[in-house]
Amino acid sequence: MTQRCLHVRVRGRVQGVSFRYYTQKQAEHLGLDGWVRNLPDGSVEACIRGESEGVEAMCRWLERGPSYAAVTGIDFTEADPATAGQGFTIR
Repeated sequence: MTQRCLHVRVRGRVQGVSFRYYTQKQAEHLGLDGWVRNLPDGSVEACIRGESEGVEAMCRWLERGPSYAAVTGIDFTEADPATAGQGFTIR
């Protein structure tokens, strides 16, 4: 299988709705490495790395997020795999 690493920025109502927690749980479920954090502008930033199929599944999940979130926009860019680290953490 092919490995991918993506940098993701999610906009909308994504802070204060457990977005980071559920992102971590979904990533762990899919066997992905990386991290997620809140940004000062109210968006959420993440780095996800793993098998292409898992990364694509995570991207689909991020487009809607947990039930209390309201995602209004999302950007995906290819990233250096070294930036993901090991495991999946909340920063």
